[in-house]
Amino acid sequence: MDIQPTLTFPVIRGLQAKREYFVAMWSLRMLRQISIFDEDELPPELRAQRTLNKARIPEIADYIRENPNDYVFSALTVSIDSEVSFEPLAGQDKLGLLRVPMDARFIINDGQHRRAAIIEALEQRPELGHETIAVVFFLDIGLERCQQMFADLNRYAIRPSRSLGLLYDHRNDKARLAKLVVMKSDIFRDIVDMEKSSLAPRSRRLFTLSAFYNACADLVNGLASGNIVEDANLARTFWEEVAKHFPMWAQVREGRIPASDVREGYIHSHGIALQAIGKAGNTLLTKHPDDWKSRLSALQDIDWSRHNAKLWEGRTLIGGKVSKVTTNITLTTNIIKKSLGLSLDDEEQRVENAFSLRGEV
Repeated sequence: MDIQPTLTFPVIRGLQAKREYFVAMWSLRMLRQISIFDEDELPPELRAQRTLNKARIPEIADYIRENPNDYVFSALTVSIDSEVSFEPLAGQDKLGLLRVPMDARFIINDGQHRRAAIIEALEQRPELGHETIAVVFFLDIGLERCQQMFADLNRYAIRPSRSLGLLYDHRNDKARLAKLVVMKSDIFRDIVDMEKSSLAPRSRRLFTLSAFYNACADLVNGLASGNIVEDANLARTFWEEVAKHFPMWAQVREGRIPASDVREGYIHSHGIALQAIGKAGNTLLTKHPDDWKSRLSALQDIDWSRHNAKLWEGRTLIGGKVSKVTTNITLTTNIIKKSLGLSLDDEEQRVENAFSLRGEV
């Protein structure tokens, strides 16, 4: 009788919901060598997984190639559509060898984009092939069970807030700069929320780290020296000078007025205004490197009240609510630049002209 060829690899056996599962360490090279069932051509109701979004693969592959010494991936989750056998090692009941028929189908329940990106990265960095990734194997008992696994694995998956992602990102130089500015600044340390990307009504903070990140990035665009300490000092000096012209920020920091009252009443306490000031500040520092501080006093001449619909509606507000779309950021920037005596660039002027024409209709 012919013996069916098998694929054999060491595993740890576990138990979940009274079902066996197995954990293995596969080399990255094995992900390419082992055939994974491709079901992209099937209709959704007959698939166990979403279709592969090929646009995501290059970004993940670049992450591996650019960080070969400190990239990190969580385990892949794979179903095996075949009968398998587990042979425990002598004296063990959880450690052993898993034997899988060579014609078995492997269906990825979680991690298909990671696998595809790893394979792409190996094309340019084949030396990574000997490194490993954890793989959790479940025994596939039909399409319905496989689909349920996909739903369950993604049921409670929640992306971290953008602010928290920036806080923990030590590769992004712009994020490092924004964090350094906040932590070194007496005023912004207490009014910037480092974790949330949207503020609760009763929050004691005025801005989120994600909003401050955008503002800092626009401020130093084209001005950064590449020295993180020097660039952070420049940004911190600018923002602390700006804060002098918004006494309410200091009052919030000191607990004299609620942050919610300021956010509800004034445009200057929102991320869009902070980013617009950063954009205008970039031009100010470029065009007036010697007297930019004195020119910032013009910020006090702007009526920042949200009730000033004549100024802010259509620019910063849409139907009375703050809008963060690119056009509105530009229109808000234009107000600040005009107040500071700065000329608009071509794109800003185009947006301004379109806004003016819209008002005339």
